[in-house]
Amino acid sequence: MGMPARHYLYLKEIKMPKLKTISGVKKRFRSNAAGKILMGQAGKRHGMRKRTNQFLRDARGTSIMETVDFKRIRRLMPYGC
Repeated sequence: MGMPARHYLYLKEIKMPKLKTISGVKKRFRSNAAGKILMGQAGKRHGMRKRTNQFLRDARGTSIMETVDFKRIRRLMPYGC
């Protein structure tokens, strides 16, 4: 008779489980070299006619996330983005 199948569990190296990054977070955010999270500006999906030109200029590019939201998002991307 051979060894029971349970014995092979002891032969394997025991490793910590990998953490999964939420795929929606990968698509929407990225982190810079300082570890802060960059995000796209809000309010630019539709309705541009009623926005002022100053608002549209200020909403270009990306912005750095506030601390309150940073803590929630950081948990969803354990290895950074």
